[in-house]
Amino acid sequence: MESRVTAEEDHSRLTPEMLKSRTGEFDLESILFLKLRGLGVQELGCIGECLNLERLDLSNNHIAHLAPLSSLKMMAALNVSCNRVSSLEPLASCDNLQTLNVAGNALCGVEALHCLKGLRKLESIRLRDPVYNLTNPLCANGSYRHAVLDTVPSVRVIDGERVSGSGSDLYRLCRDIDNSLKRFAAGNAVAVPGSAKPWVEAGYWELKPFQSAIIEEAHKQFSDIVQECEELSRRADDAIAQAERALSIRSDPNTYVF
Repeated sequence: MESRVTAEEDHSRLTPEMLKSRTGEFDLESILFLKLRGLGVQELGCIGECLNLERLDLSNNHIAHLAPLSSLKMMAALNVSCNRVSSLEPLASCDNLQTLNVAGNALCGVEALHCLKGLRKLESIRLRDPVYNLTNPLCANGSYRHAVLDTVPSVRVIDGERVSGSGSDLYRLCRDIDNSLKRFAAGNAVAVPGSAKPWVEAGYWELKPFQSAIIEEAHKQFSDIVQECEELSRRADDAIAQAERALSIRSDPNTYVF
């Protein structure tokens, strides 16, 4: 009973021993992917020492403060859904952040997102998840998505749905060329053989939303599983290599292993 209580207490605050045990790494800076979903975590502790961390899943915990995450400059994907977060300020320094899931927290107004404005790589943000019935107080305003776009211009996907946008420079250039060809063709009353014509069908340049939030969530979960499989495969290869080295040493009659 005592050991069980101790384990639960350890989970409430992240420690180097816990993170190394879960990943099999000997150094916190070697950890690239962490899945700490539903462990009862309350304090992030030493997670800021995982300087090369790229993907982090802290969903379904009891986390209220994200301060230790401010040092994770390499982090590209963060899931802190279903927690108690009311401020995202520490994420302002996470320059490589591309995907952020904060559904099911305590973000009360769009002003809570102002700190993300400088994150030029941030393309996807989830504030509401109807699949798991997760939301934030700021989502009570029906126009919150427009406010999000005004606050964080780099965002292209909100709550799993593609939002309208101008796209990349190449995208805009191709669209403008197509529109110019259409105007040229409309200005000629007599058809000229070999005259320029639009190269794509009407409506090709319109951005279409993702089919559903359910598909987006399934894709996200599949990506997480693939990432975990790759990590397990790497660890298995390391274990096999160590075993082979140990066996080769023992098979040498001139080598003594104590």
